[in-house]
Order: sequence, then C-alpha cells, then structure tokens
Amino acid sequence: MRDAYVVGRGIIPFGELYDQSFDQMLESAYLDLLEDVDKGIEPTKDIEAAWYGTIDIANEGSSGSSVAHATGLFEKPITRVENACATGSDAFRNASLAVRAGEADVALVIGAEKMLDDTGGLIQSAALERLWRGRGVTMPAFFGMRATRHMETYETERRQIAEVSVKNHENGTKYPYAHQQFECSVEDVENSPTVSYPLNLYDCCPVTDGACAVLVASEDRAYEFTDDPVRHIGWGLSADSYQRGSDLALTNFPATRQASSQAYERAGIGPDDVDVAEVHDCFSITELITYEDLGFCGDGQGGRFIDEGHPHLDGDQPVNPSGGLLSKGHPIGATGVAQVAEIYEQLRGEAGDVQVDDPEIGLQHNIGIGRNATGAVSCVNLFERV
Repeated sequence: MRDAYVVGRGIIPFGELYDQSFDQMLESAYLDLLEDVDKGIEPTKDIEAAWYGTIDIANEGSSGSSVAHATGLFEKPITRVENACATGSDAFRNASLAVRAGEADVALVIGAEKMLDDTGGLIQSAALERLWRGRGVTMPAFFGMRATRHMETYETERRQIAEVSVKNHENGTKYPYAHQQFECSVEDVENSPTVSYPLNLYDCCPVTDGACAVLVASEDRAYEFTDDPVRHIGWGLSADSYQRGSDLALTNFPATRQASSQAYERAGIGPDDVDVAEVHDCFSITELITYEDLGFCGDGQGGRFIDEGHPHLDGDQPVNPSGGLLSKGHPIGATGVAQVAEIYEQLRGEAGDVQVDDPEIGLQHNIGIGRNATGAVSCVNLFERV
C-alpha cells in the first residue's frame, strides 16, 4: 500500500456565522485551500474524489451534492461521512485510505457544520434520547460524571481540571481562527456559572459554526503540489460500549485507547514519540483523561501531567496549541479536519504564534459519544514531517 500525504489546507474563522450559509462556508474553506497549495492546483483536473464530513444539524448540506455545488467539483465521487464527533477525522481517514489503495491520486477532505441555526436540532442531539444506567443525562452531565469519578478514584483536583481550560484559552488568543479568544485563570473557570457539577461554563466548548478542508495526495503526486508535504503514517478507529460491565469506562475512554494503539502500531512509534497533538477537549476533563488514554502519562496521572507543564505550548509534549475545542469551538463535521490542518501547519513550521519547537511527529484525536450514550467512537491519526 502506497503512502498518502497532506499537501494543503483551507479554513475559515470559526464562530457564530449566522450570515453564512452552508454553501458559503464550504466554498470559503475550499477557496482558501486552493490558495494554500504551494505550487498551485487545477482543481477540476487534479481532484479525483472528495470526502465530506458533517452531521448536518441544520439540514442544509446532507449530501455530497452540497460540496459539488460549493466547489464546482461536479461529476466526481463525493462521499458523506457521519461518525459523531469523529466525523471529520474519519472522513480524513477514509480519504487517505482511498489514496493509499490507489482509488484516487488526489482527494479533497472537507468538513462543515452550522451548529447555531437550528437550536431545536442541537438540543435534541445534546439531550441524550435514552436513559443511561437508569439516568437521563445531557452531554455536560455525561462528562461531569467522568470528572467526579476521576477526582474520586485518583484524587484529581478540581484545579487541575480547570488548568486545561486556562491553557487552551491562552493558546486560543494566539490562534486566528478560534471562536473564543480570551484568557482566563483557574479562579475564573471555577467561578464561572455551573453547567453540570463539577463542570462550569469555561470547562465547556462553545457552540460554533465552521468549515475546513485539506488536500490528500499519493506519494507519486504529492511533490507536484508542494516541496513540504506531511506524511500520514498511522490511523486507528474504534467503537466501544459503556454497557459491557467495565466501570473503567467512567475514568477513561476505551475507544481512544484502542484507536491510538492501532495508530501507534501502524506507524511503528509510541506515545513518547509524539511532539505535538490536537486532541478532543469538548470539556476540560476530556483532555485530561485523553492524556492517559493516549499514553502520554499513566492512569490517574493526567493532573500531574498538566501540573508539570508537559502539554503547554512551551512544554515537551504540547497539546492543543490551537486552543482546542474549548477555545476554537466544535463545529462537529469540521472539527477533526481542522485538527489535521493544524498538525499539518505545525509539522511544516507554519503555525505562527502557536508554533511549537521543531516537531517531527503530530497526533490528531477525536472522541464521539453516541446519542444514546451507550458507547463511544474514537479516531486517531498520526503524521510525520518529511
């Protein structure tokens, strides 16, 4: 199987984009991508297929034809991917695998979501439809349970959970595409309005619109577009259940452990080799648990990991230099694609004010929860500077 490379990225500022339609967001991200390709591209000639990530809360862009109309890529195979919060990263994984398999030499990955235009659909998605372990829960409550369990099991401090938000909001002030660009202190996080104990407002990602695109090319074509492509070296996707009798699911996400193990094995590396990571921080506790699930530290050591400064921008394993979902926002179909775009820029040394020191290996991660809260899906992608 041949290699696949990222050779360009396009993104629009995330935020409350009431003035833009789905088509406008897709078009803007796509045009930004075309401008970003170092050596230029003839899109209708070069791009052979596209993968489109969206859960389409607003019901504006539910099929591949939405991408065709927004980009002019008619008469091309365009596949829509929906996989909870891992939608964008799974769309990328599928495009890369198609390139590796020889089904396409150049593929577009594009993700978009309008989260704010249809509050009814958003509330329905956030309020889990079935009872989970005898309790009706919303997403904040679902992750809040994990925070209290982690605090009880490992003596994790509330302050340490808040530090994740402090770090990511500081990074977000330096990232031009972030929805929320403000700094906050631990006290600010702890004193912000309670959402679902122990999580407060600043522990939660904002509701955000956005779009992002990346271009994937085979090893035979990559250098036609840039002298500095980024190689996709590992990938993993896993779905697991919270109802199989293992209470470990309250202190970690088994799907992340499974997906990351697959990715590390395919890449022939381990967690210590990762120089920069964009991980899923829909809530502050999610990132802290993910440190452990990805193997950056041991079980129960997530609080110590951030206390020691490892995931900070100037640390030895920076996590979410873009500000993560907590600052950048979480337009679901675009989220994973935007994370891939940030790792691409980091490995090329083009990440501006959030550039980390000389990274060679980058990791991208999403965790998504099913609407009935019985299980989760996780996608992990690994990249290498060439």
